[in-house]
Amino acid sequence: MTTLPLFVPSFVSALVSPFVSAPAPSPTPSPAPSLVPLLVAVIGGYLLGSIPVAVLVAGRRGVDPREEGDRNPGFWNVRERLGARAAAPVFAGDMAKGVAAGLLGLVAGGAHTTALGVVTGPSVSVAYLAVGAAMLGHAWPVFAGFRGGRSVLTFAGGMAVICPPAFVLGLAVLAVTRLATGSFALGARAGVFAIPVLQLAFSPIGHVAATGALMCLIGLRFGQAALAARRP
Repeated sequence: MTTLPLFVPSFVSALVSPFVSAPAPSPTPSPAPSLVPLLVAVIGGYLLGSIPVAVLVAGRRGVDPREEGDRNPGFWNVRERLGARAAAPVFAGDMAKGVAAGLLGLVAGGAHTTALGVVTGPSVSVAYLAVGAAMLGHAWPVFAGFRGGRSVLTFAGGMAVICPPAFVLGLAVLAVTRLATGSFALGARAGVFAIPVLQLAFSPIGHVAATGALMCLIGLRFGQAALAARRP
């Protein structure tokens, strides 16, 4: 049976470390979340992320995206195989997994947000862990033989909960880039990579560092795909 890579504990450690090591902004720091909410966030997030949306959607049309095209069970591969309209549910479903995981973590951590909806206080670490777990589930889904995608849309959905203003501005970057270049793919990449930069205006640097840790998983998955493509 395929197992999760050994880097996962290090990934989780990198994700949590900004919150553990950063000094409290006030003399009365927020209480750390208890173990139960953390377990709910991590287990629930992973199971949500493991739902193989692309495999389910494409499978209804007789296509297994894990065996065709670039073998990535995600929106882009399904779009190339079946067209944009058929792939739309994959886009929505993969992003919804991140949103659901982020909301699960937010609620499990006490639902602490700023006036702009940015997750704050003890909810931060729980929300990040839930989204990170959902990304791991999307990449190595227990419901699909641990053969998953690259977690880009799941990440974007999670950031819509963690930092809504940065997410909305990221959509604006996507739209402007799409209009300027005529390429939705390029616009989507620009929007995603702009999120941590835009987040700096609304969140402490430690939160942005955690966002960077999530994006490292995306980079890892693209690197693995590139290596796999070189194999005969």
